[in-house]
Amino acid sequence: MLNKCAALLLLACAALPAFSAQHVAVHPRPPIDSAEQATIREIVDMERQAREASLRRDADFSQRTLAEDYVAITPLGQVTTKKDTLSARKSGQLRYESIDISDMVVRVYGDTAVVTARADVKGHQLGEDFSGPYRYTRVWVRRGGHWQAVSYQATVTQ
Repeated sequence: MLNKCAALLLLACAALPAFSAQHVAVHPRPPIDSAEQATIREIVDMERQAREASLRRDADFSQRTLAEDYVAITPLGQVTTKKDTLSARKSGQLRYESIDISDMVVRVYGDTAVVTARADVKGHQLGEDFSGPYRYTRVWVRRGGHWQAVSYQATVTQ
């Protein structure tokens, strides 16, 4: 048994240089064309609107921009839907005092855009303070000429 483990360990170590070489050989991304730049600007604007809507507890924005199959995963691992999000906005149980976004990256894949960013947040949910630094990912899909959020996930960072 020990010999099998040693052999597997040696095999894994021998493969490391091959994986390292692949990592080094990454090619730079080709320049972004003007259509993709326009899409990125649209998504950055959607993110700005989403931030403002969160601060104002604007349920109408969520009604318009969250897909019917929208799913979010909270920092505590809870799964929430469009209906849950609308309810939280309307009830006032979720209140943001400030949201400062930085390090935003938008990647476009046809009619899908993936946003990753950092958010420094001040807020309360059901009276509990959830202020702090987060990283989040949001996925937007263009349907019928309009962008809809289909997925969101947030993680607490340090």
